[in-house]
Amino acid sequence: MLHFRIIEYGSCDYQAMVALRDVILRKPLGLTFSPEYLQQEMNDYLVGCYKKENDTEILIGCCILSPVNATTVQLRQMAVDEAYQGRGIGSGIISFAEQQAVQNGFTTLMMHARKTAAGFYEKLGYTIKGNEFTEVGIAHYEMSKAL
Repeated sequence: MLHFRIIEYGSCDYQAMVALRDVILRKPLGLTFSPEYLQQEMNDYLVGCYKKENDTEILIGCCILSPVNATTVQLRQMAVDEAYQGRGIGSGIISFAEQQAVQNGFTTLMMHARKTAAGFYEKLGYTIKGNEFTEVGIAHYEMSKAL
């Protein structure tokens, strides 16, 4: 059974989240996180998806919600452990993140989605805004959805 919750910045859970994001999102691109980059996450909403295994919760997916302005929040750093990809975990994380955004007064969720993931987000009601662009060396689209 899956459990979703907000992760506290700087906690042990946060360290596990950084490690998961590093393996899924950074290492394949030859990138690492700088302390300055991580420091910027202090005021973000950090979302974790956990699986219970032998009375232990294991982080298997995550994302970050970064406020852009009073009405818009940006979804960033979406990652699901490779062993759990293709099982609906990502959709569950997005659903929980959208609920958190609405509870915190946001009306629009936007993101810079990797081109390879755009179809996944389109199935969840997100639309592409503008042209393809390059970020961290790979093709992305800006996508958004009214909540």
